[in-house]
Amino acid sequence: MGRVGPAPLPDVADAIRRSMRANRSRNTAPELALRSLLHRAGYRFRVNVRGLPGTPDLVFTARRKAIWLHGCWWHAHPGCRHATIPRTRTAFWAEKFARNRQRDAENEGRLRAMGWNTLVIWECEIKDMVAIEALIRGFLGLARHTGVRPASGAGQAGRKGGHSFIP
Repeated sequence: MGRVGPAPLPDVADAIRRSMRANRSRNTAPELALRSLLHRAGYRFRVNVRGLPGTPDLVFTARRKAIWLHGCWWHAHPGCRHATIPRTRTAFWAEKFARNRQRDAENEGRLRAMGWNTLVIWECEIKDMVAIEALIRGFLGLARHTGVRPASGAGQAGRKGGHSFIP
C-alpha cells in the first residue's frame, strides 16, 4: 500500500518538511502564556471556537469579542523582524503569506459583520505582558471573575506555576 495524501515536493528536504510539520496551530507557548495571563486577570473565555469565521483563538461569547494570536512568520506581521520570506521557493512563500493575510482580513470582516469586535495580538508582542494586559483590559473592559480563589491547602506546597491574583 502506498503513501496516503499529497506527494511530497521534490525540492524540499525531508528535515525541513519534518520541521514544518511539527509547527503547532493550537496550544503554542505564546497562546498558553496569553491564556494564563487572561485567566489570572479574571477573564473567562472559550478556545478555538469552530463555529465562528476563522476559528478565533480566544472567544468571549457574552461580550461578543474575539482575539486572534497571530504568529509573526505565518501571518507576515508587517515591519516585524520575524516575518521573513524563506530564500528557497520565494514565490511560493510570498503567495502563501499573501493568501494568509487575505484570509485573516476576510475572517475578521465576516466576524465584524456578525456584530463581533476583534483584536489581533502578534506573537512578538507577547514578550511585554504588562502592555498586553493593558491592551486587553482596554478591549474587554472589566473582568467579571475577580478575587482570589481560596486555596484548598492540599497539594499546594511545591506546586509549579501556581499563581494567585490579588486585586
